[in-house]
Amino acid sequence: MSRGSDAPPPRTVEIHPHGLLLAQREEVLPLWAGAMHYWRHAPEHWAPCLDAMKAMGLRVVDTYVPWGVHETSQGDFDFGQSFARLDVARFMKLCHERGLYVICRPGPHINAELTYFGLPERVVWDRECQARTPRDNPVVLPMVPSAFPVPSYASDAFHDEAALWFEAVGRVLAQHQYPHGPIVMWQIDNEGALYFRDGPYDQDYHPDAIRLFRAFLREKYSSAKALRDAWNEANVTFATAAPPQRFDATTADELPRHMDWMEFHEHLLAEAMARFAKALENAGCASVPTMHNLPLGEAATALNAGRIAKVVDLVGLDYYHPADPKHHLSILRRTGELAVRSVGRSAPAFGAEVGAGFPPFFPPLDEADSLYTLCAALAYGLRGFNLYMAVDRDRWVGAPIDEHGLPRRFADDYRALIAALDKVRFHTLRRRAPVRLVVPRALRRLSRATHAFGPVTPTFFNVAGAGPLEASFEDDLGLGGGAAPIVGESFVRAFERALLARGVPFAYAGGEALVSSIEGASWIVCTTAGGLKRDVLDTLRDAHARGTAVTIGPSIPSRDGSMRTLDRPHDVGGLDLEPLDDPARADALVARYVDELGLPTFPVDPPTVHVTVHEDDAGAPQVVFVMNPEPTAVLATVGLGANVRSIVDLLPRSRDAARIDAQAGGFVIEVPARSARMFSVVG
Repeated sequence: MSRGSDAPPPRTVEIHPHGLLLAQREEVLPLWAGAMHYWRHAPEHWAPCLDAMKAMGLRVVDTYVPWGVHETSQGDFDFGQSFARLDVARFMKLCHERGLYVICRPGPHINAELTYFGLPERVVWDRECQARTPRDNPVVLPMVPSAFPVPSYASDAFHDEAALWFEAVGRVLAQHQYPHGPIVMWQIDNEGALYFRDGPYDQDYHPDAIRLFRAFLREKYSSAKALRDAWNEANVTFATAAPPQRFDATTADELPRHMDWMEFHEHLLAEAMARFAKALENAGCASVPTMHNLPLGEAATALNAGRIAKVVDLVGLDYYHPADPKHHLSILRRTGELAVRSVGRSAPAFGAEVGAGFPPFFPPLDEADSLYTLCAALAYGLRGFNLYMAVDRDRWVGAPIDEHGLPRRFADDYRALIAALDKVRFHTLRRRAPVRLVVPRALRRLSRATHAFGPVTPTFFNVAGAGPLEASFEDDLGLGGGAAPIVGESFVRAFERALLARGVPFAYAGGEALVSSIEGASWIVCTTAGGLKRDVLDTLRDAHARGTAVTIGPSIPSRDGSMRTLDRPHDVGGLDLEPLDDPARADALVARYVDELGLPTFPVDPPTVHVTVHEDDAGAPQVVFVMNPEPTAVLATVGLGANVRSIVDLLPRSRDAARIDAQAGGFVIEVPARSARMFSVVG
């Protein structure tokens, strides 16, 4: 089944803004998915579990294919010959018979709460495959039930092993790709954040990574002189350039070397995903799209969604959040950024893993947490999701379907939600966010480099709802005006608070997908703390020339995105510079642009309640979410604009009447604790 260097076959499935477009049938498949791990169940339970998933309204089955479970020795695999529960081809046939589609995730890294994250033990302990610390030691992940050395994403030995695994997968599963079978998408690797050992100087100092780093520098800098000038090192060459082993910069002039190391981590991961994707293609698995999922805290990792999107077709996010105010804001920020980036790429914003339950060694998440997270993510722009897990199994607690295929009580809640999504064709609607808060990729790299807590990584802080304000060094390194990550975060958070207070819809944007992420914006606010690539300002000026209001601040940077001193100042002509000396200025600017640009406002009282509105292609409001992440129920007054006079409850679980009419221009809505309500607009 290996295709070698042959051209890949024509695609039978394409990414569509509303889901997946299936050839021949010419229909768009909404990505309502749920995870089930076939090898963790007796085969006699497969059919009842799949039937229960379909009865819940799910269209797609998500499953890993674990390398370490199927491999018996190097190059030898059991796909059901010895153990029936490993007969993944039979599982695919059962899905196909039921009209269920499949997202297939063969790794090589899968996590899945498996020992060694699903990798064969022999690969994990092969030194040639292991990522390295600055002292050339293995990089160990302290994970239960067993700590283990993680592979290097640069290791040629590891990639060769992964290619052998993909060849085995292709021999068994390539024939089950749509339309001949149920597989409609492949996932490349899993949560590729360096196996969660993603501190800026944790790894990767593997010899193959050092070679790749030097090749990256050679491509970035046209000459050794340019490298010497950037690093301010008189004798460095491409052959001798060594990555920093810790953050040791004492002045801003010493930052470019560190910024190159941060950028290289992003390059390393994108290159690794491209190699995995090519290996899977060579194995005959190329007629349907590919995807990758970013883990919690993605903004603080080395995963650059813009770069990953160049090597896979769909980039989604994972969601595991408790229902509380702090994590509500995390969902708002993460999903808004995902949504505008996805819209700009004509792709659905996909929750690749939306927690339904939790691993027993993680902080517990109850049913209310899981349902709230899904509803809030949908409210802020998600247009597809995968319930992880839909079906319970070992090392998991709290899926809506038990391991024998019997639905639990809260399966009814998911069934009702999916039915409501289908009723209003939610996957075709959009949430308009006319304001974009831009955090340039350069600032995120600087935040990683200046992280102050060593092995307690930036990602850990991000997942906990913290960021540079709490975790970056406070030294401004001679730049003046304060530490750039702290200044930049303070700037955008001031505007975030002002927008929330007035009920103005907004979304974060940034990274290397800026052009697509600001599409359709009426007002862009961009922090310029630290350094800035000229491309960012070019993009902002182009937006301004098209009539978009653009505010930058708090100052004009004197350095580029790699923190090199500029040979000529940045051109900010036409852009509004806002020093924001007084945080109250943010509220004044929001008020000004609400009036000047006619920005929509959806005020809520009390302000602890949140509301979003979703429109059809004609701009008519169709669906409203009202969310209360607080631990107590509230009676909220919600303003939805003059054109919305009546709404109908799509998920009736409270004492309110099914239909609610506007009173004096607002709606009075009871919102239970830690819950979200979903309404259709009827007038």
